Amino acid sequence: MSTQDDYDEDPLTYPFQDFPKPGEVREVVQDVFWVRMPMPGRLDHINVWLLRDYDGWTVVDTGLNREDIRKWWEMVFETHLEGLAVKRVFSTHMHGDHTGLAGWLVQRWGVELWMSRTDFVMCKLMAADGPSDLPDDALHFYRRAGFSERRLDQYKSRFGQFGASISPLPAGFHRVKDGEYIDIGGREWRVVVGRGHSPEHVCLYCPELKVIIGGDQILPRITPNVSVNPSEPGANPLKEWLDSCAHLRELLPSNLLVLPAHQDLYYGVEERLTALIQFHETALNQLYDLCAEPKRSVDVFPAIFKSSITEWTYFMATGESIAHIHCALDRRMLVAEEDENGVAWYRQA
Repeated sequence: MSTQDDYDEDPLTYPFQDFPKPGEVREVVQDVFWVRMPMPGRLDHINVWLLRDYDGWTVVDTGLNREDIRKWWEMVFETHLEGLAVKRVFSTHMHGDHTGLAGWLVQRWGVELWMSRTDFVMCKLMAADGPSDLPDDALHFYRRAGFSERRLDQYKSRFGQFGASISPLPAGFHRVKDGEYIDIGGREWRVVVGRGHSPEHVCLYCPELKVIIGGDQILPRITPNVSVNPSEPGANPLKEWLDSCAHLRELLPSNLLVLPAHQDLYYGVEERLTALIQFHETALNQLYDLCAEPKRSVDVFPAIFKSSITEWTYFMATGESIAHIHCALDRRMLVAEEDENGVAWYRQA
């Protein structure tokens, strides 16, 4: 999560005034139950979901691959499943807080992992990388962005850590596709895919219950990280993100209860999607203004982020800056030039 939105007046409505503690379960609409698992850092939790199925339960998202999270899950299984089994596990997308315990859960219950194809494959690939697998083109990617040698050394020391947050995934999975309907306990849940934060992020929308499990796609007060990474250095994920937000705004009715992966449950999906679009459009305009004089990717943080960039957020901030730059290049707002050291500089077109 990369940026914090500051409202003069929050347009959203929050129907729940508190949240469940780890190990507790709360029913938010009929047969949909809210569980909250702890995480380290400022964003100190993830909301995960239990859906009552015909003769058991469906789990949506998992928490990180940590022993304390496994213990909280075991408490939930013991006290809240009414003697019934977990029948399937969904991961909305590939990031560790959403997929971290997917492998453990499907093995624990002998069930399938339901996930989009692209996020499953990317998660498997990234989790397989170890510290010794650092590719030269990844270093070139960050040198081009303007990293100093000290920053490159930090990147080297952090490379290959993604797999630590992911329990080993199964060899196979059940593919989930955009637009399909899935029967969960006699109700139809429509798969709605968003792109930009991850390659193929799955949301689950139930028209009957007027609810959507939004993952990181529609968070209430923070904007998800939308980054370019060395694995696809020419990508334009911000365009995909903006297109997805516009599509969701057209598709979804305004009276949905949104069940986000972080922060509070809320009403106001149309207003939130509009705010997400406006946030990035404003950042693109600020980026253009800032590039009246040539700038590197690491120089444009002030155009995008309201808070200061820390050592911990520097890498994500760089990826998100490049995402905005690529979107601006695609719109012909900026042009790029490389110096004799291979560092890219961007200026107004």
